[in-house]
Amino acid sequence: MTVRLTMLCATTAEDGLGRVFGDGAVSERRRRELAAMTATLPPYAVALRGPSARCAQTAEALAVAAVPESDLRDLDHGSWNGRTPEDIAAVDPHGLSVWLTDPDAAPHGGETVRELCRRTAAWLDTLPAGTGRVLVVTEVSVIRAALVHALSVPVRSFPHLRIPPGSAVTLTLSDGRWSTRFDRITVPHRRKSADGVPTVAVPTTPTTRQRMCLTGRP
Repeated sequence: MTVRLTMLCATTAEDGLGRVFGDGAVSERRRRELAAMTATLPPYAVALRGPSARCAQTAEALAVAAVPESDLRDLDHGSWNGRTPEDIAAVDPHGLSVWLTDPDAAPHGGETVRELCRRTAAWLDTLPAGTGRVLVVTEVSVIRAALVHALSVPVRSFPHLRIPPGSAVTLTLSDGRWSTRFDRITVPHRRKSADGVPTVAVPTTPTTRQRMCLTGRP
């Protein structure tokens, strides 16, 4: 039996700028962008989301009735919640540097990257074999942690896994093997008729960027 997870990255802004550690509201412009992407979503039988407001608002904008799942929550940034990386760099450059390079460091007093990766791996391992297609709206940190597990790469690779806004990472488990696919959920474009008048929006198909298949587990 196959498990196929399509993981969508929830972001507060359309370009990911202005990010702060912790939760945040999705911008109105980003909501409109997401609403236009609804028609391009892949088919799914179950929809899950992280418990944050950001994930809830992203799912709502996509018209996806997703069930909140605690294990899909963001990394706990402790005392850094509500602050920007630039702010932390100005007051605690050493702490930020250590956190970015050491997966066992928690200068903010919250969760370590390794703890997040273990939590996410445990959730992936408990998914029933017959789960089928699942749409997951979650945090970029959780998607990175899922990739660390699926690709069997060192936890130190975590900060180097770039997940752009609007990305869709598909993880497929079949016969004990994970395969990964990187897509992008895009905004439908409009075609023009022969007289130049715009017609109905046509969904664009997500494009595969990379596919890897590994046999080992971390």
